[in-house]
Parts: sequence; C-alpha cells; structure tokens
Amino acid sequence: MNLICAALLFLVALLFALAGVTRAGVWSIERRNPPVGAFAEIDGARIHYVHIPAPAGADLPPVVFIHGASANLKDQMLPLKPLIERRAEMLFLDRPGFGWSERGDNETLAAQADTIATLMDRLGIEKAVIVAHSFGGAIITAFARQHPEKTLGLVFLSPATHPWPGGATAWYYKLTATPAIGWLFSETLAYPAGMLQIGNATACVFSPNNPPDNYIGEASIPLVLRPSAFRANARDVAQLYDYVRAASPAYREIKAPTVVISGDRDKVVYATIHSIGLKRDIPGAELVWVHNLGHKPDWITPGLVVGAIEKVVGQDVDLEAMARTVEARIASDAYNDGKCPDIEVPDAELAPT
Repeated sequence: MNLICAALLFLVALLFALAGVTRAGVWSIERRNPPVGAFAEIDGARIHYVHIPAPAGADLPPVVFIHGASANLKDQMLPLKPLIERRAEMLFLDRPGFGWSERGDNETLAAQADTIATLMDRLGIEKAVIVAHSFGGAIITAFARQHPEKTLGLVFLSPATHPWPGGATAWYYKLTATPAIGWLFSETLAYPAGMLQIGNATACVFSPNNPPDNYIGEASIPLVLRPSAFRANARDVAQLYDYVRAASPAYREIKAPTVVISGDRDKVVYATIHSIGLKRDIPGAELVWVHNLGHKPDWITPGLVVGAIEKVVGQDVDLEAMARTVEARIASDAYNDGKCPDIEVPDAELAPT
C-alpha cells in the first residue's frame, strides 16, 4: 500500500512539475511572439488579423490567406506579402483558436468559414481570391460553398480536402481531442514533448526541400504548443475526415476559378487523393503538379503561388512553364531524405466521384 501511495504521489508531483514547465514555456513563447496585427470581435471571439489596404494602382483584387494546421498567419504572410503588397489588398488571419485568435464558437469548419466572411465584411472586402495551405484547403471548400458571392477564385496549396482510406491521424491528435484526458495531456506533456520534436516535424513538412533559416522562430510556430491552441488544432484535425467525407461530393457545386498547386514528394498529405480529387471534382480546376516539391509551396515557390492568383482572376499565365522552372531549381533538393519517407496511399479506392 505504501508503494502504491508513493507511486501516486510521485505521479501527481510529476504532473504538477510538467504543468509548471508548460506554464513557463507558454510565457516564454508569448513573450517572443507577440501579436503583429489588430483584433476584431466576432461572435464573442477576438480574431487576430493583418489587413493591408489596396495600394494605389493595384492590379489584383483583394486576396485572403488561410493557414493550415499547427500554424498561424505568419506562415503565409512572411513569404507572400513581399510579392503582393504593392499589387493588392491583403488579409492574413489567425484561424480561430490559433496564433492570437480566440476559439469562440468556431468548432466546425463551416463556422470558421463564416467567421472569415464576417471579418471580410468588417474590413469592407466584398470579394476576394482565397488562398489556403493544407488544412486551410478544407476551410475554403466550406467558404466557397457557403459564400460564393465573396469568392473570386480559389488557390489550394498542398490541400487536405478529400477522405483518405482509413481516415487515420496522428495518435496525439486523437488523444488531445479526447475530453478530460486531452486537457490533461495538453496542459502537461504536449509542450515539452512538442519542443523536443518540433525540429524534426518541421523538417518533414519541408522535405525534400530546404527549410528557410530560422523558419520555426520567424513564423512563430511554437505558438501552437500552448495548451488552448494545441487542443484547437487537435479538434480540427480530428473532425477533418468526417467533414471531407460529407462535403467532397458537393465540391462540383463550386463555380469559382480554381488552381491547385501540389508536389509529388509531399510527406504530410496524400497529394494523389486530395489534389487530384480537387482537379476531378471542381469544374475547370487546374492542377499544377511540381516534381520534387514537398508540402510547402508557399515558401518554396511563392512566385508560382502569385502566378496562380493571377490565373484565377483571368490573367494570361502559363503555370506549367513556371512549374518547370521551379522543378529545375529544386531538382537536386534532398533535405532529410530517408529520415522522412514519402507517404504511400493505402490500397483502397479514392474519394467518391
């Protein structure tokens, strides 16, 4: 009995210690990564955003950027803002629960799409090209169907938009999305374990391409390790499969001009399911397939992203020629090869047509 009591006391002490480490870590992360934009109160949640008004002589319409899982608005703003800020009005935002945005009543992808539309209204953006990376791709499929009048065009970057065989996700997402247990995990173990793994995880996101110097710090990626953000991220990922399984048959209703940019070395999502699925399901969608490109077109080939924005608004752009130029530049990239194996599609049918 004494041994059992001692073990329980040790476990409780360990949990309190880990909770203390997490609190200190959160303080440090927030101190090093303060808000960079403004806030808008939308249905009880403070949403953090950066709004760049249209410059004189803008030749592009407004562009709204939606980041993926485990990220924040800096993940797209840093590589793309310098290329577009003299050409278009831009809106970057932390999705609800990420970065410096509160979660509020935004537990579904549909609710997040509505929040984005409301923020656009607040800022006087009537219509825009919507650019999304990875998980953000699922968000903008909801946006395009719920707010077609606001959607001038869609640009998907390495999207996650279709049901994949088995619907599996990483174990820590499932654990964190579990009531009570998930809260305890996020408040104690997620931060120290995450800080130990963040470098390797980032390497696999970029591989085989070289990540930018100090990407993790510059893009404020550790913000997702704060307990509330970690839980929001897990709940988003946990619901993704059910959302895309129900929503993907309706993608044929999307009428906005669409470009999908994807790499054949993506180690995060099944590009041959999601990207090819969008090409198949959205009428007129153009798929730009880039050889030896990983999961980060926004950072590795931002010029191609700008070309896709130009293409969906009707400009004459040869995206295939641009892609071949990118391929020549990254052909020899082999960063972390072998340590982050290419993911293989399970042996099952693709998403329903």
